[in-house]
Amino acid sequence: MTVPLRSGEPITVNVALGDRAYDIAIGRGLLATLGERIAKLRPGCKVAIITDATVAKHHLAATEASLAAAGIASSSVKVPAGEGSKSFKYFEQVCDALIAAKVERDDLVVALGGGVVGDLGGFAASVVRRGVDYVQVPTSLLAQVDSSVGGKTAINSRHGKNLIGAFYQPILVVADTAVLDTLPEREFRAGYAETVKYGLLGDADFFEWLDVNWRDVFAGGPAREHAIAVSCRAKAAIVARDERETGDRMLLNLGHTFGHAFEAAAGFSDRLLHGEAVGLGMSLAFEFSARRGLIPQAEADRAIAHLAAVGLPTHVRAVPGLNWPGIDFMMDLISQDKKVKRGQLTFILVRGIGQAFVTREVEAAEVRAFLAEKLDAKNLGARQATP
Repeated sequence: MTVPLRSGEPITVNVALGDRAYDIAIGRGLLATLGERIAKLRPGCKVAIITDATVAKHHLAATEASLAAAGIASSSVKVPAGEGSKSFKYFEQVCDALIAAKVERDDLVVALGGGVVGDLGGFAASVVRRGVDYVQVPTSLLAQVDSSVGGKTAINSRHGKNLIGAFYQPILVVADTAVLDTLPEREFRAGYAETVKYGLLGDADFFEWLDVNWRDVFAGGPAREHAIAVSCRAKAAIVARDERETGDRMLLNLGHTFGHAFEAAAGFSDRLLHGEAVGLGMSLAFEFSARRGLIPQAEADRAIAHLAAVGLPTHVRAVPGLNWPGIDFMMDLISQDKKVKRGQLTFILVRGIGQAFVTREVEAAEVRAFLAEKLDAKNLGARQATP
C-alpha cells in the first residue's frame, strides 16, 4: 500500500523528454521560490505573467514579489476567470499584450492559474514570436495533477473543447500546494476527478489508497501532497513514452470523450466544471464497459460509488438546471473528439479498475443507444419533478 510522504518535504518529478526535459516542483510555499528558480534557468530574462482576475487577487502580488526579489522585471496580463477565456477573443488579447510588453524570445511567460490560464497562456507562448518559453504555476488541483504537465495547450471552438492548440512543453512547473487552500470546495472536488483518474486508468493500488484516504487529501497535508506527486509521476511517465498522443497518452483521456461532449453541451460554463464532466464521463465509461461485458458490474459500481462519495456527478440527472440537447447534437460533439481517426470513434474503456485501454471497435449506433438512454432518464426525471 502506498505510504504518504512527510509534510513539508518538497518533491521533484522529472518529465524525461531529452533536451526538453523539465522538473515539476511540488510542495507547500514554493511560490516564494519562483524567482530564484527562474533566475537559474534564464538569467537576465524578463517575465510576462498571464493570470485571471480571481487568481490575481490571491497570488499575483506574491508572484511579483518573488520575481522582484530575484531581480526579474515583470508585467501581467489578466483575463476573466472561467472557461470562456479559452477563446479566440482572449487568445488574441493575450498575444497582443505579450507583444506590447516587448516580450522577446529569450524572455519567459508565466502561466499563473488553473487549467484555463495554463492552456491559454501556453498556447499564446507557443506562437508569439514563433515561440517563447513558459513556466506553469498551477493554482488549482486539476492543473497541478493534469493540465500543467505534458505540454498540451489549447483554446476551445464552438465545435468542441481544446480543438485549437499545440503541443508545447513548459521549461518548469512549480506546484505550490499551499495555494490550494484558497480553492472553493467545488473546484477542489473537480480537480480530484483528474487525480483519481490515474488510479482508475492504470494504478489499482493508488485507487485503493485514495478510496481509504480521499478525505485526508481534501483536508490537506501529507496525503494531498502525496496524491499530487503520484499523479504527476504517472502523467510524466506516460508523456515521456508518448508525447504527441499517438498511443499510451490517449489513456489519460479516460472519461473525456463522454465528458467533453457534456461539457460542450453545457456551454463550457460553471454549470458543469471540467473536472465534474470528467467524473461524469468516467462513470459513463465504466458503465459502458460493463454493458459491453468488459468489466464485472460490481467492479464498475465500486468505481462509480467512489466518484459519487466524493461528490462528483455520476449520472446525467445529477447535473442541475440543464436542458440537455438532443442525441444528434451530442453525437456530433462526440464525433469532433480529437481522438477520432478517419471518422472512427476512439474510446478509452476498462477491463477493471486500473486496466484502461484504447479501442476503436465501438460503433456509433451503440454509443447513440447508450447516450439516448441516459438523456431520456434525465428528461424523464425532469418531467416527473414537474407538478
